[in-house]
Amino acid sequence: MRPSDTSTDNGPSRANNPKSKSMNRINAFFQQHRGKLWIAQAVGLLLLGLLVGFSLRGDSPPSVANGEDGHAAHNAPEKAAEIWTCSMHPQIRRDGPGKCPICGMDLVAVKKSASGVRTISISPNVMKLMNVQTVPVTHRYVTANVRMVGKVDYDETRLAHITAWVSGRLDRLFVDFTGVEVNQGDHMVSIYSEELYTAQEELISATQSAAQRPSSRFIEPIDLAGSAREKLRLLGITEKQIQEIEQRGKPNDHITIYAPVGGIVIQKLRQEGDRVRTGDRIYTVADLTQLWVQMDAYESDLAWLRYGQDVEFSTEAYPGEVFHGRIAFIDPILNEATRTVKVRVNVANTDGRLKPEMFVRAIVRSQIAAGGRVLDASLAGKWISPMHPEIVKDEPGNCDICGMPLVRAETLGYVTAEPSDTAKPLVIPVSAALLTGTRAIVYVQIPNAEEPTYEGREIVLGPRAGDYYLVKSGLKEGELVVTNGNFKLDSALQISAKPSMMTPEGGGGGGGHNHGGESKPTADGEPMKMAENARMSLPPELEKQLHQVLGSVSSIGDAIEEAELDAIRNAYLQLGTAVSLLKTEQLSGDMRGQLDEFAMLLRNDAVEGKGINTLQNADRIFLVTKRHTERLQQMFGLSHGGHQPAEQSLDVPAEFRDQLGQLVRPYLTIADALAADDPNSASAAVPLLQQSVSSINAQSLSGKTMERWNVEMKSLSAILARLSKATDIDALRSAFALMSDELLTLQRTFGLPNSDQLFELHCPMAFDGRGASWIQIDDAVRNPYYGPSMLKCADKVEPLSEKQPPADEHSGHNRG
Repeated sequence: MRPSDTSTDNGPSRANNPKSKSMNRINAFFQQHRGKLWIAQAVGLLLLGLLVGFSLRGDSPPSVANGEDGHAAHNAPEKAAEIWTCSMHPQIRRDGPGKCPICGMDLVAVKKSASGVRTISISPNVMKLMNVQTVPVTHRYVTANVRMVGKVDYDETRLAHITAWVSGRLDRLFVDFTGVEVNQGDHMVSIYSEELYTAQEELISATQSAAQRPSSRFIEPIDLAGSAREKLRLLGITEKQIQEIEQRGKPNDHITIYAPVGGIVIQKLRQEGDRVRTGDRIYTVADLTQLWVQMDAYESDLAWLRYGQDVEFSTEAYPGEVFHGRIAFIDPILNEATRTVKVRVNVANTDGRLKPEMFVRAIVRSQIAAGGRVLDASLAGKWISPMHPEIVKDEPGNCDICGMPLVRAETLGYVTAEPSDTAKPLVIPVSAALLTGTRAIVYVQIPNAEEPTYEGREIVLGPRAGDYYLVKSGLKEGELVVTNGNFKLDSALQISAKPSMMTPEGGGGGGGHNHGGESKPTADGEPMKMAENARMSLPPELEKQLHQVLGSVSSIGDAIEEAELDAIRNAYLQLGTAVSLLKTEQLSGDMRGQLDEFAMLLRNDAVEGKGINTLQNADRIFLVTKRHTERLQQMFGLSHGGHQPAEQSLDVPAEFRDQLGQLVRPYLTIADALAADDPNSASAAVPLLQQSVSSINAQSLSGKTMERWNVEMKSLSAILARLSKATDIDALRSAFALMSDELLTLQRTFGLPNSDQLFELHCPMAFDGRGASWIQIDDAVRNPYYGPSMLKCADKVEPLSEKQPPADEHSGHNRG
């Protein structure tokens, strides 16, 4: 069919129009060839992406002259290139040119940046296109605006209940509706009470008897009248009423009850004629000159709230008008459903404009000092009441309301004005941090570089305060951090197969993490290696320092097995000291860059470890520390004990490997149960795993193999104890991550039978972005750390490589 045959006749007026015929032909052509055009557009976009990638690496774009395709230029090796990778699959790396084993594209050369493992250099033009912007890291006070909502409430300490002090009948209620304002001493109720009548008669009789009794200097007179007066006073009769009874000389059949406090009657609980018993409430009176404001604060804002802080709030009734109060109480219990905490504010209401149940919106402006402390210069040298924060004095004394001794404002968590800048925290803008949990990746501009160069750096963040993050570790004042364009720089590092936010260990890790669909193992995918050799020649002094670092990590593991939080924190403190003593300047070039990378990671581990407050948190951080240590050992050829290379082959009999293989089945049962959010089934499988471990017979081992097994057996026992004590699914997952790590260690150390039929998987988001690995029997991702909520989350799905038996082994191990 000709293109003209597809045109539509819209009427005689357009049938013979040459322009209409031309348009019809064009439309028909596009309809017929739109599939090919779409492919052409896609190819064009791909070429554009490759051009950007080449510009980021400093390479020239591929030539298409003489009919050659875009891959032909990749075949020309560059002398300066050391790594060859695929533009579409950056986890593939080779030491020379070739084709990608996944997509078949020609590999491209990646130049090493001169400054370090995480650096990227771009041209000034590309920097402008990426709109890279930087700001200096500074010490400054920042303000956290904590916003809350709530409502006005009665001051519970200023509520009074008018009760019946004696049983009787209410014959008159002088206040017969709620909302009436009464003053202290106003008459409230007229009550008839047989008990009061009898007590009056006793007083009159005692008074008359005392007047008629003759005096005697030998007999002490009994003050019956005084006892009768005290009895009436205890029954609620005032001194004035008692005097009137004595003067009248006869009892009154009705007694008036007066208001003990002033305020507003908010409850009327009885009616005239009602019979009451001792203790029955008749009225409730509230003093509204002082009120409470009950508000809800989010869990993340609690770090910035302090007792005695000034609170600004507004109401719907008085728009634009600001009221003030002081925080008097922060609830120690968190509401599990709303993840909020009740905050109570004391507010003066002498003019009576605020009414209970009014809705309010409040804000607390907390000025943040170093260490997350709250700065309030107005409280410098002040003394404050621990029960009534509105009582603030310039000198020590007692509270005017409750009489408690005043305390210094600094004892309540405040920092007062300091003459130096030491109180100012180190901060960066929120936009500079690429969050990975409690840590973040920032990009720092390298000064005095020939072309724009940026270094990725992992840092430990403190809490967020407004538009800033407090920095615990990893940055210095004056360094320039990227606030715009950092995601693009991170992508460029990932393409270059270097460590980045998405690929912390480099090499792409399978090209990011997957949240849906089944992940397939990467064909011939290789983990990133930061050096060409697995073992490096180190100066003796530096090697000794590195072994001290490894010893500190072992101490952390021992402290975790003992489940002692103080010991864990102290062990991490020792790790930080050992890392700070590393003299990395003894190395140069790539070796120094690689050691600096591990020093940075372990230093951050130590900073986080010093603040551990739960065993689950300790498990999470130690998983990261252990992974960093293992990579350090593999990179520099360090042993656990400091004498033998880490990769030394152990003489492992085949029958011992077969016994280790018994651990896999119960382990997989626990993994599947956690992936299904089934803690009961997971707990039920723990005894089977314990039985498998206890049945292992290590008599066939000897020498270094036995020593290593004793170490791993100790770890296994501690992890199994943690698993058996887990009472909820979070605790089970935390212990399961340790077991997964231990099982992978057993595979690397001793080997597991038929391990080529297993798969190693990794989730980068588990445990607040720290990541965790696990083992499966197939490559269909079933994430045990998230369950159905993110069942397919994994950035690594690889066949579990089987450990090769040593060359002198004669056991004839069956490799299945």
